[in-house]
Amino acid sequence: MARPQMLKLPEVLEEIGISRPAFYRMEARGKAPRIHRLPNGQVRISRVDLDAWWESCAQRAA
Repeated sequence: MARPQMLKLPEVLEEIGISRPAFYRMEARGKAPRIHRLPNGQVRISRVDLDAWWESCAQRAA
């Protein structure tokens, strides 16, 4: 079984087109894709979770 692709926060921010503070505001409201915090404090987001988040955004907009 292959490991899921984990994206760094700057990669995600560039893809969704928002700033870091805006992302953390979304996270605080429970509206951001699920994040994984590494022991060193860095944040990763799986490609699967990001794609699911995009899909949920499209469904809410429809």
